[in-house]
Amino acid sequence: MLRSRWWSFGFRSAIMLYFIILIVLPILGVYTQSFSLGWAPFWESISDPLAWKAVLLTIRLALIATVINVLIGTMIGWVLIRYRFFGRRILNSLVDLPFALPTAVGGLMILLLLGPGSFVGDIAQRLGIEIVFHEPAIVIAMLFVTFPFVIRAVQPLLEEMDKAEEEAAYTLGASKAKTFLQVIFPTMLPGILSGAMLAFSRGLAEFGAVVLVAGNIPGKTLIASVYIFGEVESDNPQGAAAVSIILLTLSFLILWVLNVIQSRRSGV
Repeated sequence: MLRSRWWSFGFRSAIMLYFIILIVLPILGVYTQSFSLGWAPFWESISDPLAWKAVLLTIRLALIATVINVLIGTMIGWVLIRYRFFGRRILNSLVDLPFALPTAVGGLMILLLLGPGSFVGDIAQRLGIEIVFHEPAIVIAMLFVTFPFVIRAVQPLLEEMDKAEEEAAYTLGASKAKTFLQVIFPTMLPGILSGAMLAFSRGLAEFGAVVLVAGNIPGKTLIASVYIFGEVESDNPQGAAAVSIILLTLSFLILWVLNVIQSRRSGV
């Protein structure tokens, strides 16, 4: 009995130590570094017009990517669960490809597919549409890295949904549209919201795919993560940490809201 308690205590301690070293200490290090030179340099760093333009651009483009992900991801999740067709398993496996690929490889794929000299890039140029090294390329890169979140959040809810409720609605004379809006959609909504917030948070932090396709023009296509990298390269870790705090705080808020949604869903 005593041995079992010591083993349990050691196991919990090891987990907590791992969590503290891997998560807590780096976060505390960022906050400490951002205020290392005092309040005035911190305020100067976060009030820099280029920094705010980078942050606001990142938020705006991450929101656009999230909205597209919600619409397309929900439809893909629905099709993969509700329909049976040739190649369905392969498509379902490909959903997780962005998780497996290095994000820089994703950026390179976008560059080769849509960049200057490519078939799609040439057609876009003839139509007067600029993709690579402009905002559309950043949105596409964010879409690529956040693609699985909404799909994987919606699929379990559709699998667990009791079809008897859907069939009862049809029996009572409800149309397919009304059944979807009043029976199916409320079941899917927690997954859609959870996936959307995770996708938005991931889009805020993306670097590898974006840095290759954005052009990184200050005030135009320079996003927050690339700005932070530039500050580090310029030997200004305090400025990089100050801007990082903005993204960290946003991520914490998103995770807190996500936790509240999941708690309400589970009835805790």
